[in-house]
Amino acid sequence: MWHRGAVEPLDASDAPDAPVPPLRVAESVLREPAHRVSRRAVVMWTVQALVVVALLLAAQVVWWLVDDAPSRTPHWVVGVVWLAAGAAYAVAMPQWRYRVHRWEATPRAIYTQSGWLWQERRIAPLSRVQTVDLERGPVAQLLGLASVTITTASAAGPVTIHGLDAPVARELVDTLTAAAVTETGDAT
Repeated sequence: MWHRGAVEPLDASDAPDAPVPPLRVAESVLREPAHRVSRRAVVMWTVQALVVVALLLAAQVVWWLVDDAPSRTPHWVVGVVWLAAGAAYAVAMPQWRYRVHRWEATPRAIYTQSGWLWQERRIAPLSRVQTVDLERGPVAQLLGLASVTITTASAAGPVTIHGLDAPVARELVDTLTAAAVTETGDAT
């Protein structure tokens, strides 16, 4: 739960040319959201990464077949680089995303943290929620997972939580929908 507090004023001793320190809200700390996504999300992200790697290797094979150059050395070099980079991606990315992805729903807002190289924290007030959607792709369905997308009246776009257990996702959709309906904001 977030705490409300007064904004502390800047010290009068701060020089005009000094960098402006961030505003501090008394007794408030932007912490990580409380809930992790399902551990099975690692499997889902690994499968998705392997699909990308397979497509890159398929493109490599097509290049091999259509190229009539006398030397195949560039093909081998590029193929080995793609394979090594793809293997590193398929192993590291899902684990890192799992460590970063978190979510939390409060009576007033939905709070998410996502990404792996580019990380993002978003807080969407329920008064701004326009739609709440549950999505399940083929891999997610096999693993019993789902994603929840919350569309808000924000230029930043929707908030999506990937890799939730399907029952948790359904409950979150029901809870957010009910809370958004009772919220008095205009969602615009």
